[in-house]
Amino acid sequence: MTGPTVPLRQLVLKVHSRCDLACRHCYIYEHADQSWSSRPRVISQETISWTALRLAEHAKKHQLASVQVILHGGEPLLAGPARLRAVCEALTTALHGVCDLDLRIHTNAVQLGERHLDLFAEYGVRVGISLDGDRAANDRHRLFANGRSSHDKVLRAIALLDQDRYRHLYAGILCTIDVRNDPVAVYDALAALGPPRIDFLLPHATWDEPPLRPDGTGTPYAKWLLAIHRRWSERGRPMPVRLFDSIVSTLGGGPGLTEAMGLEAADVVVVETDGTYEQADSLKTAYDGAPVTGKDVFQHTLDQVARHPGIAARQHGLDDLCAECRTCPVVRSCGGGLFAHRYRSDGTGFDNPSVFCADLKELIQSIDARTGASATRPIEGFDALADGSDEGPGVRQLARVRQDITRGLLTAVHEEIGPGAGEGWERSWQLALDLGRRDGALLEPLLSHPYTRTWAVRCLDGAASPAHLASLVAALALPAGAVEKTTVPVRAGVAYLPGLGSLRMQLPLPTAKLAAHHLAGPDWEPLHRVRADGLDIALDDADPHRDCFGIPVGARLTDAESELWRHVLPQAWALIREALPAVASGMAAGVRVITPLAAPPDPEHFVPGGGFGALGVPLDLVPERVAVNLVRGFRLGVLDALLDACDLYDESDARTGALLGDTYARAATDALRPDAEAARRTRAQWAELSETGSLTALGRRFVDGIGRSL
Repeated sequence: MTGPTVPLRQLVLKVHSRCDLACRHCYIYEHADQSWSSRPRVISQETISWTALRLAEHAKKHQLASVQVILHGGEPLLAGPARLRAVCEALTTALHGVCDLDLRIHTNAVQLGERHLDLFAEYGVRVGISLDGDRAANDRHRLFANGRSSHDKVLRAIALLDQDRYRHLYAGILCTIDVRNDPVAVYDALAALGPPRIDFLLPHATWDEPPLRPDGTGTPYAKWLLAIHRRWSERGRPMPVRLFDSIVSTLGGGPGLTEAMGLEAADVVVVETDGTYEQADSLKTAYDGAPVTGKDVFQHTLDQVARHPGIAARQHGLDDLCAECRTCPVVRSCGGGLFAHRYRSDGTGFDNPSVFCADLKELIQSIDARTGASATRPIEGFDALADGSDEGPGVRQLARVRQDITRGLLTAVHEEIGPGAGEGWERSWQLALDLGRRDGALLEPLLSHPYTRTWAVRCLDGAASPAHLASLVAALALPAGAVEKTTVPVRAGVAYLPGLGSLRMQLPLPTAKLAAHHLAGPDWEPLHRVRADGLDIALDDADPHRDCFGIPVGARLTDAESELWRHVLPQAWALIREALPAVASGMAAGVRVITPLAAPPDPEHFVPGGGFGALGVPLDLVPERVAVNLVRGFRLGVLDALLDACDLYDESDARTGALLGDTYARAATDALRPDAEAARRTRAQWAELSETGSLTALGRRFVDGIGRSL
């Protein structure tokens, strides 16, 4: 090979190799690899400089948009403010003009004080704190060497970090699981601290040194986490929990949000205090020397490290897993678990399932059953969606699935883009979390707004501005009275609040500070609405992310055009209710937005855009044509949402995908324009679809349902 398979985007920098606690579950000091004892206590200035140089040259060569550096130990605060400043300064200087730097520190926080936080505020260092729950849970492991508790010192540090001047630095809490602790008590204690995120971490273990299973059952870790998932869900999911969000994201076909889940390539490297490169720290639990690469920052580039067999062995997704994992139904979510947890010294090495395999499988399948995010089974109302017997329950279930997937996408945006997006992002993110803690239902309009998902996907692709989050959150916070004023971006002289309307600005400014009274002033333009017999639709002609239908969107509606919509839409809706009452049930349950298009949709290549929640339709004075466009768009949106939740066919087969979409739409729209020849063509398409070999068992069931409706 002449270059790395995957660029290394995350660097863990060991700034101190010793610790001021004696945690009994620590993989560095208590597990197989003991290399820490021969390394310098504190990183040298030379090592700092070479590390910064290597990272900058790697980012420049691969044109990386951002890199993440985590200051680690031991306990990194033991390095002292002066050495930490030297690290921050060297990294910031080296990467200036090369790429964004997401700088973090993971600490036990017992020494965290204002002098550290002032330094971190200067360099934008986000702080993750290790805390295992309430006092009883935390003191099971996290003690000083003399046996004293660390709990009070950590709580004092969190209270300091939670102050207004520092809260933007607060990255969240990392909690290592011990199944002997009460899971609900652990969660309640952590949630009471109001962290911006919680990470629950499985304790490091291998097949040689298996994890504690005190109750004799095969899946105590799944049961422990599922108790927390239930509590978290009952309380309105007040903050992201990365493990749960990662499961929902991967079940819906999205990315893994943690190294321990999903099939994403490994992109992390460790630099020790002596400048040696190592693989992921968790490998220290496997055997002495497991993380060793034989390379260092003084003589080797990061490209050379990326070609190390141990790192390359985790860059090819499914192909890198053992045969048992490759055939597992949840492998795309689990990803085989953390690499270190697969180790067995019987000659198989890491070519095994995770020692937590049974726990991970039960956890994923249970969360799948609770959220409906999986692609392995039908959702509630699946058969009714296929045969058109009553589409309301299925659409409501799909709406919940979409909300969970959107939540996962937002978390992914926060993880990948938020750290480099500035204080405006952090303020908006914290305000959203505060609203969720106050009342989980307050976040529903944001999660269910059809164009939130479009924007999040575009953000992850680098095609949209993260500043739009401020507009989304303002649309929740101002009507709820959660804030007096909030700052939102201005685009082409307009500040837009999704789902509500837009404010025309008097001055050409990039941002505007809005208050609730602006939503009733002379410059406020609310979205036009049409209400008719159970249908309440916003005519969204302003959302900056409504251009997702593969067809140009219309300009802002004139008053005359708005009146035409108010005239023709109720007539079209009456036709749908009469000819397709079951479809109308689904539309009433799911459709929230109509975006006027500038041209008629292409029947062969219609893009669902906003899913079933937002339909792109051109203005037409003939109600029958409007009704057909509405039903076709709705059916294609339902299918799009179903494909988030269920595997219906081999999606590499574009012909089957197009045929399935057109047949499913025609099965409904034929009833709106009775035509024997059109009905014959639809039946012929269905027969062709039934014969394709690309359908899954679930897809065949769906196609059979379409047949029943013909």
